[in-house]
Amino acid sequence: MKQRILIVEDDIFLRDGLTEVLQSEGYEIISSDNCMKARELMKFFSFNLIIFDVMLPDGNGLELCAELRAAGNNVPVLFLTACDDEIQIVRGLDAGADDYVTKPFKLRELLSRIRALLRRTSAVTVYNSDDITIDTLNMSVRKNGENIFVTPTEFQILSVLIRSSGIIVTRSQLLQNIWDSDGNYIDDNTLSVHMSRLRDKIGSGHIVTVRGIGYRWEDSK
Repeated sequence: MKQRILIVEDDIFLRDGLTEVLQSEGYEIISSDNCMKARELMKFFSFNLIIFDVMLPDGNGLELCAELRAAGNNVPVLFLTACDDEIQIVRGLDAGADDYVTKPFKLRELLSRIRALLRRTSAVTVYNSDDITIDTLNMSVRKNGENIFVTPTEFQILSVLIRSSGIIVTRSQLLQNIWDSDGNYIDDNTLSVHMSRLRDKIGSGHIVTVRGIGYRWEDSK
């Protein structure tokens, strides 16, 4: 299966050029020119790597990267920045970026950085917890080897919880980083409904409610 890369870049010439080059290297490329579309793509697809431009028409890559990390998504992130200003670079790394390349860049250097990030993290696409298996690349969930249907929103919640196994994920974190099928943030009541449905599907023992704070994923006792 090809490794899938998301490019979020509003410069059409750079975006199309990168797409052509990376496709010729054997990668599957999906692209966006703004934050809103990027959020939609990140909701419905799993990626092996994301390339963010810093400045975008409706926001910036720093915000998108911070949202990913707050949601427990550890996909490798590489920033393209138009300057080598130290403060800008530090902001990117603080937001959770794994690497950065300054424009203009040498194509061979960019390809080398991409290969290095993919080698480092390519194996982390499947998460196992006792009887539950989550494949983030194919957006599939299995219980005792049998496929379980979950909605895209339920899959987002489940992915965040199992990636943060043993760690409390606050309701606030989930409410700020989980979207419904229309691309809107879910509200508090909707989150409770999704949690109830998830427990019905995968069993109530895994998702522990930490009263007044949030939830924690635990292996079966």
